[in-house]
Amino acid sequence: MNKDKLKKLPVLKSDEEAEAFVDTADLSEYDLSVFKPVQFEFEKKSAQLNMRLPEALLAAVKEKAKERGIPYTRLIREALEQTVAK
Repeated sequence: MNKDKLKKLPVLKSDEEAEAFVDTADLSEYDLSVFKPVQFEFEKKSAQLNMRLPEALLAAVKEKAKERGIPYTRLIREALEQTVAK
């Protein structure tokens, strides 16, 4: 379907409304480009870390996290996880 003809998603005020909408709507008729990927965290966090960073580095991390819409501590944790996984 042409992007210009796609419907806008309705504003849903509860989980129940969202479930009912998804159950009945043909989502191919809607503009889903407004969605952003979201990461879910299921692993329990059991260790605490305290570290000192240069103020400029922390400010840059906070700005990058703000751009992504996540807490800056999650951005730091993701960076550590990616580095360890390599």
